[in-house]
Amino acid sequence: MPCHRILLGLWATLLGLAMPSRAEDRPNIILVMADDLGWGQVGYYNHPDLDTPHLDAMARAGLRLDRFYAGAPVCSPTRASVLTGRSNDRTGAISHGYALRRQEHTLAQALGQAGYATAHFGKWHLNALRGPGVPLLADDPYHPGHFGFDHWLTTSNFFDLDPLMSRMGQWEDFQGDSSEVTVNEALRFIAGREDPNQPFLAVLWFGTPHSPFAASEMDAVPFSHRPEEQRDQYGEIIAMDRSIGALRKGLREMDVAQNTLIWFCSDNGGLKAMGPETVRGLRGFKGDLYEGGIRVPAIIEWPAVIAPGRSTNEPAATMDIYPTLADIVNLPAKATPHPQDGISLFDLLAGRPFKRSHRIPFRHIGRGALIEGDYKLISQDYANGVFELYHLDRDPAEQHNLIEEEPATAARLIGEFQTWSAAVDRSAAGLDYQEGRLTRPDPEPVHWTTTDIYAPFLEAWMARPEYGYWIQKMQP
Repeated sequence: MPCHRILLGLWATLLGLAMPSRAEDRPNIILVMADDLGWGQVGYYNHPDLDTPHLDAMARAGLRLDRFYAGAPVCSPTRASVLTGRSNDRTGAISHGYALRRQEHTLAQALGQAGYATAHFGKWHLNALRGPGVPLLADDPYHPGHFGFDHWLTTSNFFDLDPLMSRMGQWEDFQGDSSEVTVNEALRFIAGREDPNQPFLAVLWFGTPHSPFAASEMDAVPFSHRPEEQRDQYGEIIAMDRSIGALRKGLREMDVAQNTLIWFCSDNGGLKAMGPETVRGLRGFKGDLYEGGIRVPAIIEWPAVIAPGRSTNEPAATMDIYPTLADIVNLPAKATPHPQDGISLFDLLAGRPFKRSHRIPFRHIGRGALIEGDYKLISQDYANGVFELYHLDRDPAEQHNLIEEEPATAARLIGEFQTWSAAVDRSAAGLDYQEGRLTRPDPEPVHWTTTDIYAPFLEAWMARPEYGYWIQKMQP
Protein backbone atom coordinates (compact mmCIF):
# COMPACT_ATOMS: atom_id res chain seq x y z
CA MET A 1 0.00 0.00 0.00
CA PRO A 2 1.43 3.47 -0.89
CA CYS A 3 2.86 5.45 2.03
CA HIS A 4 0.30 8.24 1.72
CA ARG A 5 -2.54 5.73 2.12
CA ILE A 6 -0.97 4.31 5.29
CA LEU A 7 -0.61 7.79 6.77
CA LEU A 8 -4.13 8.72 5.68
CA GLY A 9 -5.46 5.58 7.34
CA LEU A 10 -3.76 6.53 10.62
CA TRP A 11 -5.14 10.06 10.36
CA ALA A 12 -8.66 8.75 9.67
CA THR A 13 -8.47 6.38 12.63
CA LEU A 14 -7.51 9.22 14.97
CA LEU A 15 -10.48 11.27 13.79
CA GLY A 16 -12.86 8.33 13.91
CA LEU A 17 -13.41 8.39 10.15
CA ALA A 18 -13.63 5.33 7.94
CA MET A 19 -10.77 5.19 5.46
CA PRO A 20 -11.61 3.14 2.34
CA SER A 21 -8.97 0.45 2.07
CA ARG A 22 -10.28 -2.34 -0.17
CA ALA A 23 -11.37 -2.22 -3.79
CA GLU A 24 -15.01 -2.54 -2.80
CA ASP A 25 -14.59 0.46 -0.47
CA ARG A 26 -13.53 2.86 -3.20
CA PRO A 27 -15.64 5.99 -3.02
CA ASN A 28 -18.59 6.72 -5.19
CA ILE A 29 -17.94 9.94 -7.10
CA ILE A 30 -20.37 12.68 -8.11
CA LEU A 31 -19.12 15.69 -10.07
CA VAL A 32 -21.58 18.58 -10.05
CA MET A 33 -21.05 21.67 -12.19
CA ALA A 34 -23.12 24.84 -12.36
CA ASP A 35 -23.24 26.84 -15.59
CA ASP A 36 -22.11 30.50 -15.26
CA LEU A 37 -22.38 30.64 -11.46
CA GLY A 38 -20.12 33.44 -10.24
CA TRP A 39 -17.71 33.17 -7.32
CA GLY A 40 -19.89 35.43 -5.19
CA GLN A 41 -23.29 33.90 -5.99
CA VAL A 42 -23.56 31.68 -2.93
CA GLY A 43 -24.87 32.34 0.53
CA TYR A 44 -21.70 31.28 2.31
CA TYR A 45 -19.88 34.21 0.68
CA ASN A 46 -22.55 36.61 1.97
CA HIS A 47 -24.28 37.50 -1.26
CA PRO A 48 -26.70 40.35 -0.45
CA ASP A 49 -29.78 38.60 -1.85
CA LEU A 50 -29.06 34.94 -2.51
CA ASP A 51 -29.62 32.34 0.20
CA THR A 52 -28.21 28.93 -0.73
CA PRO A 53 -28.87 26.87 2.41
CA HIS A 54 -28.02 23.52 0.84
CA LEU A 55 -24.72 24.63 -0.65
CA ASP A 56 -23.97 26.34 2.65
CA ALA A 57 -24.67 23.08 4.49
CA MET A 58 -22.43 21.20 2.07
CA ALA A 59 -19.66 23.75 2.68
CA ARG A 60 -20.00 23.28 6.44
CA ALA A 61 -19.88 19.52 6.05
CA GLY A 62 -16.85 19.37 3.74
CA LEU A 63 -13.93 21.30 2.32
CA ARG A 64 -14.54 24.75 0.84
CA LEU A 65 -11.98 25.74 -1.79
CA ASP A 66 -11.78 29.53 -1.73
CA ARG A 67 -9.27 29.82 -4.59
CA PHE A 68 -10.63 27.33 -7.07
CA TYR A 69 -10.34 27.99 -10.80
CA ALA A 70 -12.30 26.87 -13.83
CA GLY A 71 -9.96 25.59 -16.53
CA ALA A 72 -11.10 28.35 -18.88
CA PRO A 73 -13.32 31.45 -18.81
CA VAL A 74 -16.08 29.75 -20.85
CA CYS A 75 -17.85 26.43 -20.59
CA SER A 76 -16.76 23.76 -23.10
CA PRO A 77 -13.02 24.17 -22.42
CA THR A 78 -13.56 23.82 -18.68
CA ARG A 79 -15.60 20.66 -19.19
CA ALA A 80 -12.80 19.20 -21.29
CA SER A 81 -10.35 19.97 -18.48
CA VAL A 82 -12.52 18.10 -15.96
CA LEU A 83 -12.68 14.96 -18.09
CA THR A 84 -9.00 14.93 -19.07
CA GLY A 85 -7.01 16.75 -16.38
CA ARG A 86 -5.50 18.76 -19.25
CA SER A 87 -5.60 22.34 -20.40
CA ASN A 88 -8.37 22.74 -22.94
CA ASP A 89 -6.05 23.74 -25.79
CA ARG A 90 -4.49 20.27 -25.64
CA THR A 91 -7.83 18.55 -26.20
CA GLY A 92 -9.43 20.29 -29.19
CA ALA A 93 -11.94 22.15 -26.99
CA ILE A 94 -10.36 25.54 -27.59
CA SER A 95 -13.49 27.57 -26.86
CA HIS A 96 -17.22 27.24 -26.30
CA GLY A 97 -18.97 24.73 -28.52
CA TYR A 98 -15.84 22.92 -29.69
CA ALA A 99 -15.70 19.14 -29.58
CA LEU A 100 -13.55 17.03 -27.29
CA ARG A 101 -11.27 14.85 -29.39
CA ARG A 102 -12.09 11.17 -29.48
CA GLN A 103 -8.38 10.45 -28.97
CA GLU A 104 -8.49 11.94 -25.47
CA HIS A 105 -8.56 9.47 -22.58
CA THR A 106 -11.21 10.57 -20.11
CA LEU A 107 -11.85 10.15 -16.42
CA ALA A 108 -15.01 8.17 -17.23
CA GLN A 109 -13.02 5.73 -19.36
CA ALA A 110 -10.38 5.31 -16.67
CA LEU A 111 -12.91 4.71 -13.89
CA GLY A 112 -15.00 2.45 -16.10
CA GLN A 113 -11.94 0.30 -16.73
CA ALA A 114 -11.44 0.20 -12.95
CA GLY A 115 -14.92 -1.23 -12.42
CA TYR A 116 -17.03 1.88 -11.89
CA ALA A 117 -20.52 2.35 -13.29
CA THR A 118 -20.41 5.64 -15.19
CA ALA A 119 -23.17 8.06 -16.12
CA HIS A 120 -23.57 11.61 -17.40
CA PHE A 121 -26.60 13.83 -16.77
CA GLY A 122 -27.35 17.29 -18.12
CA LYS A 123 -25.39 19.67 -20.28
CA TRP A 124 -22.68 18.19 -22.53
CA HIS A 125 -21.41 20.90 -24.93
CA LEU A 126 -18.44 18.89 -26.15
CA ASN A 127 -19.87 17.85 -29.52
CA ALA A 128 -19.36 20.97 -31.69
CA LEU A 129 -22.98 22.17 -31.48
CA ARG A 130 -23.84 25.71 -30.46
CA GLY A 131 -27.19 27.15 -29.50
CA PRO A 132 -29.59 26.16 -26.69
CA GLY A 133 -29.47 22.55 -25.61
CA VAL A 134 -31.03 20.00 -27.90
CA PRO A 135 -31.25 16.24 -27.38
CA LEU A 136 -28.28 14.40 -28.85
CA LEU A 137 -28.77 11.88 -31.63
CA ALA A 138 -27.79 8.26 -31.16
CA ASP A 139 -25.25 8.54 -33.98
CA ASP A 140 -23.69 11.79 -32.76
CA PRO A 141 -19.94 11.07 -33.10
CA TYR A 142 -19.17 13.04 -29.93
CA HIS A 143 -21.91 11.96 -27.52
CA PRO A 144 -20.93 11.00 -23.94
CA GLY A 145 -21.00 7.29 -24.71
CA HIS A 146 -17.92 7.72 -26.87
CA PHE A 147 -16.03 9.05 -23.86
CA GLY A 148 -16.66 6.29 -21.34
CA PHE A 149 -20.17 6.97 -20.03
CA ASP A 150 -22.21 3.76 -19.90
CA HIS A 151 -25.40 5.72 -19.37
CA TRP A 152 -26.22 9.28 -20.44
CA LEU A 153 -29.18 11.63 -20.33
CA THR A 154 -28.02 14.74 -22.07
CA THR A 155 -28.64 17.96 -23.93
CA SER A 156 -26.08 19.62 -26.17
CA ASN A 157 -25.95 22.86 -24.18
CA PHE A 158 -27.80 24.97 -21.59
CA PHE A 159 -31.38 23.96 -20.65
CA ASP A 160 -34.06 25.33 -18.34
CA LEU A 161 -37.69 24.52 -17.49
CA ASP A 162 -39.37 21.41 -18.95
CA PRO A 163 -36.35 20.22 -20.94
CA LEU A 164 -36.26 17.88 -23.91
CA MET A 165 -33.36 15.47 -23.36
CA SER A 166 -31.73 12.44 -24.94
CA ARG A 167 -31.34 9.19 -23.03
CA MET A 168 -28.81 7.16 -24.99
CA GLY A 169 -30.18 8.67 -28.22
CA GLN A 170 -33.87 8.26 -27.30
CA TRP A 171 -35.60 11.59 -26.68
CA GLU A 172 -37.67 12.27 -23.58
CA ASP A 173 -39.72 15.28 -22.47
CA PHE A 174 -39.42 16.27 -18.81
CA GLN A 175 -41.42 18.57 -16.59
CA GLY A 176 -39.94 20.88 -14.00
CA ASP A 177 -36.76 22.77 -13.29
CA SER A 178 -33.76 21.45 -15.22
CA SER A 179 -31.50 21.14 -12.15
CA GLU A 180 -34.09 19.13 -10.29
CA VAL A 181 -34.70 16.91 -13.33
CA THR A 182 -30.95 16.28 -13.54
CA VAL A 183 -30.66 15.32 -9.87
CA ASN A 184 -33.79 13.16 -9.89
CA GLU A 185 -32.51 11.18 -12.87
CA ALA A 186 -29.07 10.78 -11.30
CA LEU A 187 -30.63 9.43 -8.10
CA ARG A 188 -32.69 7.00 -10.18
CA PHE A 189 -29.51 5.76 -11.81
CA ILE A 190 -27.75 5.34 -8.47
CA ALA A 191 -30.69 3.51 -6.90
CA GLY A 192 -31.24 1.33 -9.97
CA ARG A 193 -27.75 -0.13 -10.35
CA GLU A 194 -27.81 -3.90 -10.86
CA ASP A 195 -25.01 -4.33 -8.33
CA PRO A 196 -25.54 -1.98 -5.37
CA ASN A 197 -21.94 -2.56 -4.27
CA GLN A 198 -20.48 -1.35 -7.55
CA PRO A 199 -18.94 2.12 -7.14
CA PHE A 200 -20.24 4.77 -9.49
CA LEU A 201 -19.19 7.94 -11.23
CA ALA A 202 -22.10 10.30 -11.87
CA VAL A 203 -21.37 13.58 -13.69
CA LEU A 204 -24.14 16.17 -13.24
CA TRP A 205 -23.70 19.26 -15.38
CA PHE A 206 -26.51 21.74 -14.80
CA GLY A 207 -27.72 24.28 -17.35
CA THR A 208 -28.24 26.76 -14.51
CA PRO A 209 -27.86 29.72 -14.20
CA HIS A 210 -26.92 30.23 -17.88
CA SER A 211 -29.05 32.58 -19.97
CA PRO A 212 -31.78 32.68 -21.18
CA PHE A 213 -33.18 32.72 -17.67
CA ALA A 214 -36.35 30.83 -16.88
CA ALA A 215 -37.25 30.36 -13.23
CA SER A 216 -40.54 29.21 -11.78
CA GLU A 217 -42.66 32.00 -10.33
CA MET A 218 -42.20 30.51 -6.86
CA ASP A 219 -38.42 30.77 -7.12
CA ALA A 220 -38.40 34.21 -8.77
CA VAL A 221 -40.80 35.99 -6.38
CA PRO A 222 -38.22 36.65 -3.61
CA PHE A 223 -36.23 38.75 -6.08
CA SER A 224 -39.05 40.93 -7.41
CA HIS A 225 -37.10 44.03 -6.38
CA ARG A 226 -34.37 43.08 -8.86
CA PRO A 227 -34.40 43.70 -12.64
CA GLU A 228 -36.27 40.95 -14.48
CA GLU A 229 -33.13 39.27 -15.83
CA GLN A 230 -31.55 39.09 -12.38
CA ARG A 231 -34.82 37.97 -10.82
CA ASP A 232 -35.02 34.92 -13.07
CA GLN A 233 -31.34 34.06 -12.84
CA TYR A 234 -31.45 34.20 -9.06
CA GLY A 235 -34.58 32.05 -9.14
CA GLU A 236 -32.69 29.45 -11.16
CA ILE A 237 -29.92 29.44 -8.55
CA ILE A 238 -32.48 28.85 -5.80
CA ALA A 239 -33.83 25.82 -7.66
CA MET A 240 -30.30 24.54 -8.27
CA ASP A 241 -29.51 24.87 -4.58
CA ARG A 242 -32.68 22.98 -3.72
CA SER A 243 -31.60 20.20 -6.09
CA ILE A 244 -28.27 19.96 -4.25
CA GLY A 245 -30.24 19.42 -1.09
CA ALA A 246 -32.26 16.69 -2.78
CA LEU A 247 -29.06 15.02 -4.00
CA ARG A 248 -27.49 14.95 -0.55
CA LYS A 249 -30.74 13.78 1.07
CA GLY A 250 -31.16 11.04 -1.54
CA LEU A 251 -27.65 9.73 -0.91
CA ARG A 252 -28.32 9.58 2.82
CA GLU A 253 -31.59 7.73 2.28
CA MET A 254 -29.79 5.17 0.10
CA ASP A 255 -27.12 4.84 2.80
CA VAL A 256 -24.29 5.67 0.41
CA ALA A 257 -23.52 9.24 1.51
CA GLN A 258 -20.69 8.32 3.88
CA ASN A 259 -18.38 7.05 1.16
CA THR A 260 -19.56 9.27 -1.68
CA LEU A 261 -17.33 12.13 -2.79
CA ILE A 262 -19.28 15.09 -4.20
CA TRP A 263 -17.24 17.78 -5.96
CA PHE A 264 -19.22 20.93 -6.76
CA CYS A 265 -17.97 23.87 -8.83
CA SER A 266 -18.91 26.23 -11.67
CA ASP A 267 -17.62 26.15 -15.24
CA ASN A 268 -16.55 29.82 -15.39
CA GLY A 269 -17.08 33.17 -13.72
CA GLY A 270 -20.34 35.03 -13.40
CA LEU A 271 -22.12 37.41 -15.75
CA LYS A 272 -21.53 41.17 -15.72
CA ALA A 273 -25.26 41.87 -16.05
CA MET A 274 -25.83 40.29 -12.65
CA GLY A 275 -23.85 43.02 -10.86
CA PRO A 276 -20.43 43.26 -9.17
CA GLU A 277 -21.55 41.06 -6.28
CA THR A 278 -21.65 38.20 -8.80
CA VAL A 279 -17.85 37.96 -8.62
CA ARG A 280 -17.52 39.41 -5.13
CA GLY A 281 -15.42 42.37 -6.19
CA LEU A 282 -12.98 40.50 -8.41
CA ARG A 283 -11.89 41.93 -11.74
CA GLY A 284 -13.64 40.66 -14.85
CA PHE A 285 -16.51 38.31 -15.57
CA LYS A 286 -17.23 35.29 -17.76
CA GLY A 287 -14.94 35.34 -20.78
CA ASP A 288 -12.06 37.04 -18.94
CA LEU A 289 -8.86 35.47 -17.63
CA TYR A 290 -8.91 37.95 -14.77
CA GLU A 291 -10.07 36.43 -11.49
CA GLY A 292 -13.75 37.20 -11.99
CA GLY A 293 -13.78 35.11 -15.15
CA ILE A 294 -12.11 31.97 -13.81
CA ARG A 295 -12.31 31.89 -9.99
CA VAL A 296 -15.44 29.93 -9.09
CA PRO A 297 -17.17 28.51 -6.00
CA ALA A 298 -16.12 24.96 -5.15
CA ILE A 299 -16.87 22.47 -2.39
CA ILE A 300 -15.78 18.86 -1.84
CA GLU A 301 -17.80 16.70 0.53
CA TRP A 302 -16.68 13.17 1.45
CA PRO A 303 -17.83 12.27 4.97
CA ALA A 304 -15.65 9.14 5.18
CA VAL A 305 -12.45 11.15 4.80
CA ILE A 306 -12.97 14.95 4.86
CA ALA A 307 -13.44 16.42 8.31
CA PRO A 308 -16.31 18.94 8.37
CA GLY A 309 -15.98 22.70 8.49
CA ARG A 310 -12.73 23.11 6.58
CA SER A 311 -11.68 25.72 4.05
CA THR A 312 -8.49 26.40 2.12
CA ASN A 313 -6.87 29.23 0.20
CA GLU A 314 -4.54 26.88 -1.65
CA PRO A 315 -5.08 27.43 -5.39
CA ALA A 316 -6.65 24.51 -7.23
CA ALA A 317 -8.41 24.02 -10.56
CA THR A 318 -10.69 21.78 -12.57
CA MET A 319 -7.57 20.20 -14.12
CA ASP A 320 -6.89 18.73 -10.67
CA ILE A 321 -10.12 16.70 -10.54
CA TYR A 322 -8.94 13.79 -12.71
CA PRO A 323 -5.49 13.33 -11.06
CA THR A 324 -7.03 13.67 -7.59
CA LEU A 325 -9.59 10.97 -8.25
CA ALA A 326 -7.01 8.76 -9.96
CA ASP A 327 -4.90 9.01 -6.80
CA ILE A 328 -7.82 8.27 -4.49
CA VAL A 329 -8.90 5.23 -6.49
CA ASN A 330 -5.26 4.19 -7.00
CA LEU A 331 -5.61 3.94 -10.76
CA PRO A 332 -2.65 2.52 -12.69
CA ALA A 333 -0.31 4.82 -14.60
CA LYS A 334 -1.89 3.78 -17.91
CA ALA A 335 -5.11 5.50 -16.75
CA THR A 336 -3.42 8.84 -17.45
CA PRO A 337 -1.62 8.22 -20.75
CA HIS A 338 -1.37 11.88 -21.81
CA PRO A 339 0.40 14.80 -20.11
CA GLN A 340 -1.85 16.43 -17.54
CA ASP A 341 -1.78 19.96 -16.18
CA GLY A 342 -3.47 19.18 -12.88
CA ILE A 343 -2.15 17.51 -9.75
CA SER A 344 -3.61 15.33 -7.01
CA LEU A 345 -5.21 17.16 -4.10
CA PHE A 346 -5.64 13.97 -2.09
CA ASP A 347 -3.43 15.20 0.75
CA LEU A 348 -5.39 18.43 0.91
CA LEU A 349 -8.67 16.53 1.13
CA ALA A 350 -7.27 14.30 3.85
CA GLY A 351 -6.16 17.22 6.00
CA ARG A 352 -2.47 16.46 5.68
CA PRO A 353 0.13 19.18 5.06
CA PHE A 354 -0.25 20.40 1.49
CA LYS A 355 1.44 23.22 -0.39
CA ARG A 356 0.93 23.44 -4.12
CA SER A 357 4.24 23.25 -5.96
CA HIS A 358 2.81 23.08 -9.47
CA ARG A 359 1.59 26.13 -11.34
CA ILE A 360 -1.92 26.43 -12.74
CA PRO A 361 -1.77 27.35 -16.46
CA PHE A 362 -4.45 28.70 -18.80
CA ARG A 363 -4.74 29.32 -22.54
CA HIS A 364 -7.80 30.58 -24.33
CA ILE A 365 -8.00 32.13 -27.81
CA GLY A 366 -4.64 33.88 -27.84
CA ARG A 367 -4.70 34.79 -24.16
CA GLY A 368 -2.97 33.08 -21.29
CA ALA A 369 -2.34 33.06 -17.57
CA LEU A 370 -0.15 31.30 -15.04
CA ILE A 371 -0.80 31.11 -11.30
CA GLU A 372 2.06 30.40 -8.92
CA GLY A 373 1.04 30.79 -5.30
CA ASP A 374 -0.07 34.39 -4.88
CA TYR A 375 1.46 35.52 -8.17
CA LYS A 376 -0.57 35.62 -11.35
CA LEU A 377 0.86 36.24 -14.79
CA ILE A 378 -1.74 37.15 -17.38
CA SER A 379 -1.64 38.05 -21.06
CA GLN A 380 -4.23 39.29 -23.49
CA ASP A 381 -1.80 38.60 -26.37
CA TYR A 382 0.93 36.16 -25.42
CA ALA A 383 2.08 35.67 -29.02
CA ASN A 384 3.31 39.27 -29.00
CA GLY A 385 4.78 39.11 -25.50
CA VAL A 386 2.23 41.36 -23.77
CA PHE A 387 2.03 40.36 -20.09
CA GLU A 388 0.79 41.67 -16.74
CA LEU A 389 1.74 40.51 -13.26
CA TYR A 390 -0.33 40.67 -10.07
CA HIS A 391 0.05 39.55 -6.46
CA LEU A 392 -3.35 38.17 -5.55
CA ASP A 393 -2.94 38.21 -1.78
CA ARG A 394 -2.08 41.92 -1.69
CA ASP A 395 -4.17 42.82 -4.74
CA PRO A 396 -7.08 40.38 -5.23
CA ALA A 397 -8.83 42.79 -7.61
CA GLU A 398 -5.79 42.83 -9.95
CA GLN A 399 -5.44 46.60 -10.01
CA HIS A 400 -1.68 47.03 -9.57
CA ASN A 401 0.42 45.63 -12.41
CA LEU A 402 3.86 44.55 -11.13
CA ILE A 403 5.38 43.75 -14.51
CA GLU A 404 7.95 46.57 -14.22
CA GLU A 405 8.32 46.57 -10.43
CA GLU A 406 9.25 42.89 -10.19
CA PRO A 407 11.10 42.17 -13.45
CA ALA A 408 12.89 39.04 -12.22
CA THR A 409 9.65 37.35 -11.13
CA ALA A 410 7.95 38.47 -14.34
CA ALA A 411 10.76 37.16 -16.55
CA ARG A 412 10.80 33.80 -14.78
CA LEU A 413 7.05 33.28 -15.03
CA ILE A 414 6.95 34.44 -18.66
CA GLY A 415 9.64 31.89 -19.51
CA GLU A 416 7.73 29.14 -17.71
CA PHE A 417 4.50 30.08 -19.45
CA GLN A 418 6.19 30.07 -22.86
CA THR A 419 7.78 26.65 -22.22
CA TRP A 420 4.42 25.24 -21.15
CA SER A 421 2.63 26.88 -24.09
CA ALA A 422 5.05 25.26 -26.54
CA ALA A 423 4.22 21.87 -24.99
CA VAL A 424 0.51 22.65 -25.44
CA ASP A 425 1.16 23.39 -29.12
CA ARG A 426 2.64 19.90 -29.47
CA SER A 427 -0.43 18.41 -27.79
CA ALA A 428 -2.73 20.42 -30.04
CA ALA A 429 -0.95 18.95 -33.05
CA GLY A 430 -1.70 15.43 -31.81
CA LEU A 431 1.81 14.46 -30.73
CA ASP A 432 0.59 13.19 -27.32
CA TYR A 433 -1.50 10.46 -28.86
CA GLN A 434 -0.38 6.91 -29.55
CA GLU A 435 -0.71 7.56 -33.27
CA GLY A 436 1.52 10.63 -32.99
CA ARG A 437 -1.01 12.67 -34.97
CA LEU A 438 -4.67 13.63 -35.18
CA THR A 439 -6.71 10.79 -36.64
CA ARG A 440 -9.58 13.09 -37.61
CA PRO A 441 -9.74 16.86 -38.06
CA ASP A 442 -11.25 18.92 -35.26
CA PRO A 443 -14.78 19.88 -36.35
CA GLU A 444 -15.75 23.54 -36.41
CA PRO A 445 -18.69 24.40 -34.14
CA VAL A 446 -22.02 24.95 -35.85
CA HIS A 447 -25.37 26.20 -34.61
CA TRP A 448 -27.73 23.22 -34.68
CA THR A 449 -30.45 25.25 -36.42
CA THR A 450 -28.23 25.38 -39.52
CA THR A 451 -27.47 21.63 -39.72
CA ASP A 452 -29.11 19.00 -41.89
CA ILE A 453 -29.39 16.56 -38.99
CA TYR A 454 -31.73 18.79 -36.99
CA ALA A 455 -33.57 20.32 -39.96
CA PRO A 456 -36.44 17.76 -39.77
CA PHE A 457 -37.36 18.95 -36.27
CA LEU A 458 -37.32 22.72 -36.73
CA GLU A 459 -40.97 23.16 -37.65
CA ALA A 460 -42.23 21.21 -34.65
CA TRP A 461 -39.77 22.92 -32.33
CA MET A 462 -40.93 26.41 -33.28
CA ALA A 463 -43.58 26.05 -30.58
CA ARG A 464 -41.02 25.35 -27.86
CA PRO A 465 -40.03 28.57 -26.06
CA GLU A 466 -36.40 27.53 -25.70
CA TYR A 467 -36.03 26.88 -29.44
CA GLY A 468 -38.46 29.10 -31.37
CA TYR A 469 -36.47 32.33 -31.06
CA TRP A 470 -33.25 30.68 -32.25
CA ILE A 471 -34.88 28.90 -35.17
CA GLN A 472 -36.26 32.20 -36.44
CA LYS A 473 -33.06 34.10 -35.79
CA MET A 474 -30.69 31.66 -37.50
CA GLN A 475 -32.71 30.86 -40.59
CA PRO A 476 -31.67 32.66 -43.83
